[in-house]
Amino acid sequence: MTSAYLGLGSNEGDRLSHLRGAVERLHGREALHATGVSPVYETEAHTTTPDETQPPFLNAVLCVTVETGPESLLRGAHAVERAEGRTRAAEQRWGPRPLDVDLLAVGALTRDTEALTLPHPRLADRRFVLRPWADLAPNFVVPPPFDRSVQSLLNQCTDPASIQRTEYTLEEQTSSTGDTGP
Repeated sequence: MTSAYLGLGSNEGDRLSHLRGAVERLHGREALHATGVSPVYETEAHTTTPDETQPPFLNAVLCVTVETGPESLLRGAHAVERAEGRTRAAEQRWGPRPLDVDLLAVGALTRDTEALTLPHPRLADRRFVLRPWADLAPNFVVPPPFDRSVQSLLNQCTDPASIQRTEYTLEEQTSSTGDTGP
């Protein structure tokens, strides 16, 4: 089994519900088991032009163990996006979306194909990925070309976008009355 890290983001519709749906759907997939999830952060959207505005994102990072290859994991991630209402072909690049699932790293594997690049090529420039990932696995060494820990990448990240930790959680939490958390 291999550990993989997935970046989750939503800035359209019920953002928290989309993230929770993604965790539930991913955990329920064959040959995949969710083992940890970061805190949820709210971040401003990265846009294609400075004057463009979009709703803020909720972002988190999910750790899963997988028994399949990264291409199969990517197909599963895209299926989960579709189940949460995302239509990749109809949306603009970097536009609002109900759910975005990015494969950040799959163990020490590297890939550079038309369909998949591992580790994610822009992860070092994205505080909205690195901040929650550092909460979850600060010492994970991201494979080449980065070849540094998540915490080290976060410490050197120059992304100026604002980021705020929320009180939301994606893990099921049960109180003494049986109610689930926020």
